[in-house]
Amino acid sequence: MKTLHIIFFFILVSITINAQNVKVLNKITKEPIFGVAIYNVDKSTSVFTNFRGEADLSKFSNTEIIYFKHLSHVLKSLKKSEITKSNKVYLDSNTQGLGEIVISASKFQQNRKDIPQKIVSIDAENIQFSNPQTSADLLENTGKVYVQKSQLGGGSPMIRGFSTNRLLITVDGVRMNNAIFRGGNLQNVISIDPFSIQNTEVTLGSGSVIYGSDAIGGVMSFYTQKPKLSYTDSLMFNGNTLVRYATASNERTGHFDFNLGYKKWAFITSASYTDFDDLRMGSHGPKDYLRPEFALATSNGDVIIQNNNPLVQKYSGYNQLNIMQKAHYEPYEDLSFDLGLYYTTTSDIPRYDRLIRYRDDVLRSTEWNYGPQQWFMSNLQITKLSSKSNLYDKIKATLAYQNFKESRKDRDFQSPIRNIREESVKAYSFNLDLEKRFSQKTQFYYGAEYVFNKVNSSGIEENISNNSKVSSVSRYPDGSSWQSLAAYSSIKYKPNPKFVFQSGLRFNYVVSEADFTENNEYLNLPFDYAKNESEALTGTAGISWSPNPIMQWKFNLSSAFRAPNIDDVGKVFDSEPGSVVVPNEDLRPEYAYGGEVGLKLNFDDKLVIDMSTYYTYLDNALVRRDYSLNDETEIVYDGELSNVQAIQNASKAWIYGFEVGLKMAITNNLNLASQYSIIGGTEEAGDIEVPIRHVAPNFGNTHLVWNSDNLKLDFFANYNGDLSFNQLALSEIEKDYIYALDENGNPYSPSWYTINFRAQYQVNSSITLNASLENITDQRYKTYSSGIAAAGRNLVLSLKYSL
Repeated sequence: MKTLHIIFFFILVSITINAQNVKVLNKITKEPIFGVAIYNVDKSTSVFTNFRGEADLSKFSNTEIIYFKHLSHVLKSLKKSEITKSNKVYLDSNTQGLGEIVISASKFQQNRKDIPQKIVSIDAENIQFSNPQTSADLLENTGKVYVQKSQLGGGSPMIRGFSTNRLLITVDGVRMNNAIFRGGNLQNVISIDPFSIQNTEVTLGSGSVIYGSDAIGGVMSFYTQKPKLSYTDSLMFNGNTLVRYATASNERTGHFDFNLGYKKWAFITSASYTDFDDLRMGSHGPKDYLRPEFALATSNGDVIIQNNNPLVQKYSGYNQLNIMQKAHYEPYEDLSFDLGLYYTTTSDIPRYDRLIRYRDDVLRSTEWNYGPQQWFMSNLQITKLSSKSNLYDKIKATLAYQNFKESRKDRDFQSPIRNIREESVKAYSFNLDLEKRFSQKTQFYYGAEYVFNKVNSSGIEENISNNSKVSSVSRYPDGSSWQSLAAYSSIKYKPNPKFVFQSGLRFNYVVSEADFTENNEYLNLPFDYAKNESEALTGTAGISWSPNPIMQWKFNLSSAFRAPNIDDVGKVFDSEPGSVVVPNEDLRPEYAYGGEVGLKLNFDDKLVIDMSTYYTYLDNALVRRDYSLNDETEIVYDGELSNVQAIQNASKAWIYGFEVGLKMAITNNLNLASQYSIIGGTEEAGDIEVPIRHVAPNFGNTHLVWNSDNLKLDFFANYNGDLSFNQLALSEIEKDYIYALDENGNPYSPSWYTINFRAQYQVNSSITLNASLENITDQRYKTYSSGIAAAGRNLVLSLKYSL
C-alpha cells in the first residue's frame, strides 16, 4: 500500500509540473513558435518560448492574466488557469502583416486592397526561399520586374517600359536616387543586401506624389530587418548564420545576423560577404554570345589570349561586403527612435559588355572596370503613432546622410594610357510625414521633403609605362549641387468597405548648379556656369471598388515628373564607340501622364486572377541626341574623334502594356502561380517614331509549388519573348556586340526559356537547407539589353542555422 502511495505521489507531482508548462503553436500550421514573449500585466514576470515553442509558467500565479506576444502573430491574453487545462496556446498569424499591409503608398500602413495602384510585396519568407544572389535578382524573381545586366556585378530594373533614373529606389524610407543617377543602366540596387531585407514593396507605375522626381515608372521600396524588443526585463537573443555555394559562378557566400532585445532597447547586426568567379554561360544558344578570346595585360605588353573554355565569361568575377547595424529605442508604446547604419563596398567590377567590344577585328579594351562601388547611409527616424494634436494623429521624421563613391577605369588594347574618373556624392535628406484621421471615413496624409546633393568628380590620365599622372576632363563638374524642396498631401475617403477613393498633390522645386571652369580647359564650352531651376506640380486620383466578394476593380490616373539632375546637365562621357556626351544647360523637367485599370477576381482563394492594363504618355522626354559644341559636331575625346551628343528635351514617348497573373490552389498542399507581362512603346526621333530603349520583351513565369510542414518544392519556368531587329531601339542597334545576329546579319534579342527546380527543407527548428537547380537544360541566353550572358546550368546550395 505504501508503494502505491509513493507511485501516486510521483504521478501527481509529474502532472503538477507539466501543468506549469505551455506549448505555443501556430493556429493554422500547428507548428511551434520560437521567441514568444510571455508576460503579466505589469511585465514584472516574463519568459520566452524555446525552439519547441515551450515555456515554464511556474513563475505566474493561477489568477494572473498572461500575455503572449510575437512579431508575426496577433497578441493574445489568457488567464493561467485557462491555459493549464490543455497546456497549449494557439496564436493567429498576423494576416494583416506583410502580405496585406503596405507602407510605400503613404509612408504609413494601409491595407493593400485600398490602394488604387498595383503594389507587389515580397516578404522575408519568400526571400529566403528564392535565395537571391543580389537584390536585383530578388526583384526579378517577382516576375513583374525585368532586370538588365551589363556585367555580373550589375542589375538594372525595368518597370513598365521605364528604367534607371525614371525609377525610384528607397531604403527604409530614404531616397537612394542621387544627382548622378543616369539614363544608362544602373547597378546601385545591388548595394542593398538581400539577407538584411525584411520585406520589399514594388509600386508599379507613378509614385511622384509621395516620392517626387524620378518616380515615373515605379518605386522599389526596401525595408530592412527591424530590431526586436523583448518587451520584458529579460534579454532576448536570436541570430542566424548562412553559407551558400553556386556552381555557375563558383559563388561563395557567408552571412550572419543577430538580435539583442531588451524591454525598451533592441539592436540588430547583419553582415554578408560574397565572392563570385567568372560566370559560365549555357551550352545551347547563339554562338554570338561565346567568349572565344580575351585581352590580357602582361609584363611584355597586352596580348590576346584564346579562351580554352568559351563558355566562361572572362573577366566577370567580383566580390562584395555588406554590413548593417540598427538600434531601436521605444520609451513608450506609441513612440520609437530608430537609428540605422549601412555600408556596402565591392572590389573592382569588370564591365563585361565593354570588354567584348571589337575595333577593326581586335578587342578594343584591355581594361574596363567600375572601381569599388561604395555606399554608406546613416538615418535617424522618429515615429509617434498616436497623438491628440489637431494637426496629426501619426508623425514620422526621417533625417539621413548618404555617401556614394564610384569610379571608372579603362585602357585601350596596347595603349599606355589608363583613363580614371572618380565620383562621389554626399546626399542629405529630411522627410516629415504626417497622418490625420478626420473621421472613420476620411484620412489625410501630408508631408514635406528636403534633399541636398553635393557632387565631386575628377579625371586622371595615368601612363602605365612610367606611372605618371595628369589631370583630364572629369565626368561631372566638380563641386556641383542638386537640391529639391517639396510639399505633398493625399486624402483617402472610404465611405464603406466596398469603395475607396484616394487623391493627392505634390509641389516640387528643384535647382541644380554647376561650375564648368575646370572642364572648360578641355571642352571650351560656351558657358562657365549653369543654374537649372525646375518647378513641378503632380497629382493622382484613383478608386478601389469591390462590388462583391469575388470582384475588385482599380482605376488610377496620375502625373509624374523627373527634373534634370547633374548627370543630365553636366555629364561628359563616351556613350558608345565614337560618340561623346557633353553638358547642356537648357533643360526642363520631363512629365509623364498615365492611367491604369485593374481587375482582380478571387474565387474563395481557390482561384485568383489579377489583370491590369496601363498607358503612359511621356512629354519633353530627356533623351540623348546629336548636338553641336561651338558649331562643331565632332570633338576629340580620350584620343578619339567622336560625334558630339547631349541630353535634350527632344522627344515624346507612348508606353502601354497588359499584365495578367493567376494563382490556383490545386490541393491543400499544391499551388499553381503564373504571371505574364506584355509591353510596347514608341518615341519620337525627328519625324519618325522608333522603339523605346527600355521597353522589355514580353516575359513571364509559371510556378508549381508543393508546401508541407517541413518541405517546400517549386518547379518553375521563366520565359521571354524576342525583339527583332526592327523592334530594337536605335541606341541598342549601335551596340550590336552584345546581341545575337539574325539571318541578315542584323542584331536582335532572341527569345529564351529556362526550366528550374527549387527546394527548402526545415531539418529542425534551427537548421534549414535550400537547394536550387537553375536552367536545367543549360540554355545560353541574355536578358534584353544585357552585355553578359546569364548563368548556364547552376546548382545553388545553402545551409542556414538559427539560434
